[in-house]
Parts: sequence; C-alpha cells; structure tokens
Amino acid sequence: MSRIGVFVCHCGENIARMVDVTRVAEETAKLPGVAVSVDYRYMCSDPGQNMIKEAIREHKLDGVVVAACSPQMHEPTFRAAVVEGGLNPYLCEMANIREHCSWVHTDKELATQKAIDLVRIMVEKVGKNQELFPIKVPVTKRALVIGGGIAGIQAALDIASGGHEVVLVEREPSIGGNMARLSETFPTLDCSQCILTPRMVEVDRDPRITLYTYAEVEEVGGFVGNFKVKIRQKAKSVIADLCNGCGDCWNKCPQKKIPSEFDAGLGYRTAIYVPFPQAVPNTPVIDRERCTKFLKDKCGICEKVCTLNAIDYTMEDEIIEVEVGAIVVATGYDLFSVGKDQPNEQWTGYGEYNYDAYPDVIDGIQFERLLSASGPTQGEIRRPSDGKEPKSVVFIACVGSRDPEKGLEYCSKICCMYIAKHAMLYKHKVHDGQPYVFYMDIRAGGKNYEEFVRRAIEEDGVLYIRGRVSKIYKDGEQLVVVGADTLSDSQVQVRADLVVLATAIVPHRDAYELAQKIGFGCGSQGFFSEAHPKLRPVETNTAGIYLAGACQAPKDIPDAVAQAGAAASKVQLLFSSDELEREPIIASVNEATCVHCRNCIRVCPYSAITDKEIKDKKGNLIKMVAEVNEGLCLGCGACVAACPSKSIQLAGFNDEQVFAEITALGSG
Repeated sequence: MSRIGVFVCHCGENIARMVDVTRVAEETAKLPGVAVSVDYRYMCSDPGQNMIKEAIREHKLDGVVVAACSPQMHEPTFRAAVVEGGLNPYLCEMANIREHCSWVHTDKELATQKAIDLVRIMVEKVGKNQELFPIKVPVTKRALVIGGGIAGIQAALDIASGGHEVVLVEREPSIGGNMARLSETFPTLDCSQCILTPRMVEVDRDPRITLYTYAEVEEVGGFVGNFKVKIRQKAKSVIADLCNGCGDCWNKCPQKKIPSEFDAGLGYRTAIYVPFPQAVPNTPVIDRERCTKFLKDKCGICEKVCTLNAIDYTMEDEIIEVEVGAIVVATGYDLFSVGKDQPNEQWTGYGEYNYDAYPDVIDGIQFERLLSASGPTQGEIRRPSDGKEPKSVVFIACVGSRDPEKGLEYCSKICCMYIAKHAMLYKHKVHDGQPYVFYMDIRAGGKNYEEFVRRAIEEDGVLYIRGRVSKIYKDGEQLVVVGADTLSDSQVQVRADLVVLATAIVPHRDAYELAQKIGFGCGSQGFFSEAHPKLRPVETNTAGIYLAGACQAPKDIPDAVAQAGAAASKVQLLFSSDELEREPIIASVNEATCVHCRNCIRVCPYSAITDKEIKDKKGNLIKMVAEVNEGLCLGCGACVAACPSKSIQLAGFNDEQVFAEITALGSG
C-alpha cells in the first residue's frame, strides 16, 4: 500500500476565498493510501516546504501531492523540496486547484467538491508513478549566431568573451544589418557608424568567431547541445584570402547603374561591390544576376585589373557543415512595403500615398540614407526627383503600424522616436525648412525619449499635427498632403516638397521558412515566438534555440543589445557543464509491437522521431520501427495519441497512470 502525503495550499486568498481548503484536506485524508493530509497558508514558502520534508521523513511517504497553483509556477519548487526530503522528484504531483478551480468558479461548494476530485485524481496517479532520472546529453561548446546585425554582433561577442567558439552567419556581403544604414541614433544623436563599426571590426578580429558573410543556413538537425547545421556559402567570385580590398575592381566595373540595396534604391552600385565603405569583411562580391561576364560571357575587366588574381569566375556555392550546441537567431526586420503589392497576403498597401508613383514620397530608411554622410547625396538632403533641397517636409507616422485594415495591428515601437530624430536632423541641415509630423499618438517610452521629442517640438520648431493622412497628390512640383487635425477637429492640407513615411517594422521576408528549418514557432504576424513573454523572453519552445533583437518583436537598439546579451548569457549557462540534464518525461517505443506506420514521425512537432532498422546478427534487415531521440523529445505526447498499435508510452503518463486518474474521477 502506498503512503502518500497531501498538502493543500491556501495561496493567501487566491484559493481559500473560493475553496474550503480545510475540508479538502479532511476529505483527502480518508482516501486509501493517504498517510497524511494537511493544509497551510503558503505551501511554497520555506515553512510550507519544510512541512513537506518533515512529513516525508516522519511518515515514510513514498509519494506527495501538492494541491496549489499551476505546475508551471511551482512544480520545480516542490520537486526540489521532495528531493531534500529523500524522495525521487517524479514521485511528486501537483493538483491545480487555483487556475483550474478557484479562479474559474463562483460557487464555493461546487469549487470545493471539484478541488477534492482534482486531488483524488492526483493521489491515484502518484500511486502509480515510478522513479525517473534526468537524461544526460553531451554538449558541443560552440554556438551558431544567425544574423549579423547589432543583436547578432553583440551576442557573438558576448559568447566569445566567455571563451567559447562562435559561428556567425550573415546573408548579406557585410555584417552591420539595418543599424549600418542609419545616420544617427536617438536619443543621443550618436553617429551610428561610429558606435557600430568598432564592434564589426571586433567580430572580424576575434579568433574565436568564424564569420560567414554572403551565406545562409541551409539545414538544421540534431538537438540541444548537439545541433548539426549546414551553411550555404554563396559564391562571391572573389577569393577572400587573396583580396586586399583595394577597390580597383569596382572602380573599373562598367556596370555602374545598379540600384543599391544598401542605399534603399536611392544610390547606385557596380556589379562587383562592397555594400558600404566600412563593410566587414571588406571583400567585394560579384552580383551574378547583373554581371555582364555571367550574363553574356563578356567584359571580365575586374579580373584584368586585379593584380592579386583574386577574381575567380568558376567559384561555386559551398556547403559547410558545423556542429554547435546552441543557436541564437538574430535575423532582424524588414520594413513594411508601402505600395499596393505586398509579400504577405494578410497585408494591404497604401495606394492612396502614391509611394510607387511619386519619387518624392520615400520611407524612413531612404531618408536615413539621405541624411548619412556615406549616402547617395553625401549627407545633403535632396529630393530624389530633381535633386533640389526640400523646404517643407511632411513626416507621416504609423504607416502600416496600428492599422488593422492594412493587416498590422501592432505598434512598431521605434517610429515615434525616429520621426522626431528625422525632423530634428532635417532642421539641423535645412535651417529655413519646416518639418510637419502627422501622428496618431506619441509613444516615447524609454530613457530620455520623452525629453527628446519635446526638444524636437520646442527647440527645433517641428509642427506636430494629430491626425491621419487620407491621401497624397501632386500639384506642380509639390505634393499636397491631405489629412485631419483631430485636436482642432478640422481638415488640413500641407504643401510639401518631400514626404517621408514611417513604415511599420515587419518580420524578415523569409522568417517563416527559417523557423521551419530550425524548428520553432512564429506568431500570427510572423515574428518568432518566445517560450514565455515574461519569464522566458529570449528562449524558444525548442531547447537550445534563443532569440535576439527585432526578429522576435519590434525593438530599438538598446533593447536589441540587451536581449542579445541575455541570449548570450543563456548560451553561457548551457555551456557551463559538459553534460546537459533534461527532463525524463519523454516518449519511448515498444519495438516488439511497432508496425512502422510512421504516424508518430508525421505528427511530432520537434522532429524527435526517426526510422530505425532492426537487423539480425548477419546484418539482414528484419523490420523497421520508430525511434525516439531523447535529446529532442519534449514529452508533448502527440505521438502517443497518433500510434494505432499503442506502441508508444510517455514516461510519467503511461496507460496505467492515465487509467488510474480516470478511475479516480469516476469513483468520486
């Protein structure tokens, strides 16, 4: 006969207000196998835990049931107490009489009876529990960081500073991300390149960081501590070890009118190029889709002028395989496409703003490139249409953001601040110009952010108009912006030489595909999903995969850097021991009864089940069965439900335990 202890928590008034906890303890004491049943105001407190430990020793308990809050909150707490009392932690179960009972009922009598039933169920289950022991998994102490923006750079440097190897993969020819395209940063107006490029150089020089630019993650397999990753290194057509970045090749390249992606289409680049002067690495790549040599087998000037013989037209893509123990995903963001054509069918563009029709209607990143000294106008603000200096500029906030009709309900967080920065910098460069800002609300939540916006209004004379813009049309050389002023309850028209749209931050264009490759989730808008928004904000539901920066949600630079540091600290924690202990609540396959229908393989969300060959001593194939990878399985139980031959059992939730719970419910 089992000797089970039941401990009922009041949780202050959270439970006791709607559940008669004393009665629950008294009724539970009458159940077969229950040796002791008590109630206490706060079981999670030190006195409450000591009560459990003492009861285990005094009554020689072989099972414990704690009736309290959700197991997600305090199951680790009570398991630790049980271990200190001398029991296996998996001989402790929790009955959730708070979230599942007291918080969802208004009738105290019914709630109390339900609480008694919930405890009875757990008493029966714990009587069937068996001792389980953590699974030990070896750890490869090397990390992969995907994305070379400021978040990826910070994560890589922090992990490397802890003495661990890092593989940093960036899809563009240079690291730096969107921050490299900025002119200055709010609220300090620091030069973006001045604070970013030292970090970029640090990455390039750190012997513990292996940098792959112009590369993409092709495939991810394995599990926490033991990921196997395939990286596609795209052919640069330039031998990096020979190139010294002299620039002769791109200076002599005749293809000089290719729109520059780095300058957001406002400037031009050559077919062989580095994206910007401070690029890391400072090795050019050849755009094979634009290069005459690859399109028509003509030209070849870059090869002729290169004195180091660094040009190699025969270079092919290379697949590089690396083994890592943890992955930090820091792929950044894209900007909402203002026009009618959208990459996401959920989104609708702003045809009424004529972004595609009028060259003087630009987005925020294009204005950044006009402000930048390394931009297409060398820092002078010029209209794209005719190169004239604009004397009136209208900035429109929330283009896409907070607009359910366009498919994006969320706030992009940084737009209010960078609009204030843009308006301020415009006044610093065009002293006789007038900036206007159409806004919905000013959201300046951050250190010195509100003061920064006030400075733009009060010191630089930026005129803020609270209202939405309905349309933009052309009148002569100027644009007419038609909108509303909700504070004066009137319609307004502003004649502008230039219109800047503060477009929403959206997930990277292939975020969903990357999440599928690695094996974690995306939210409804495509941003990567964290394991818990408050308690585990940098972790994903897949162990060993962490998030950093704007790939998880819109963020400014300080938040992205802070989250990158947090992700790096999680990696350091994972690498702090040679072996990783994992929960033993995983599935197992009875090979004798498995018919290899592969249902379990199809339904497993973690790709934890694979095919296994059963062979005789001579190596002849006898049968195929399913096999569970202990390092990948997270114990969701989907395979158990899908197995038609009932050949899979989940440790801690086997058929005998589940039937015991059902029987207990029926005997109440």
